Amino acid sequence: EVQLVESGGGLVQAGGSLRLSCAASGFTFDDYAMFWFRQAPGKEREGVSCISRRDGDPYYSDSVKGRFTISSDNAKNTVYLQMNSLKPEDTAVYYCAADLLSATYCRGTYFSETYEYDYWGQGTQVTVSS
Repeated sequence: EVQLVESGGGLVQAGGSLRLSCAASGFTFDDYAMFWFRQAPGKEREGVSCISRRDGDPYYSDSVKGRFTISSDNAKNTVYLQMNSLKPEDTAVYYCAADLLSATYCRGTYFSETYEYDYWGQGTQVTVSS
């Protein structure tokens, strides 16, 4: 059974940090590009970051660039999202996703709220207070 299980969300003050984890099982983790998305109440799902398998090259949306860092631990089948300098507008449910087709290049068409990713997690809530 394929599972993506996010954890690490919570309530934090503006300027604080959180580290999200996404533990994968049931598929060959090393073969899949990994993504982080978020969705705030009343808003569309938004791509946050992705990491490809070709060279581990990370990609970030403009809204989080310089503040968030994606990383992958293949030995633990886990992808992380280190979030620093958090802002109230970062408040959302954060989801991880996995996709095989975009394994070597996770940007462009593959980094889209309309693209159909292979697997999704259930999400973890991040709330940033002002």
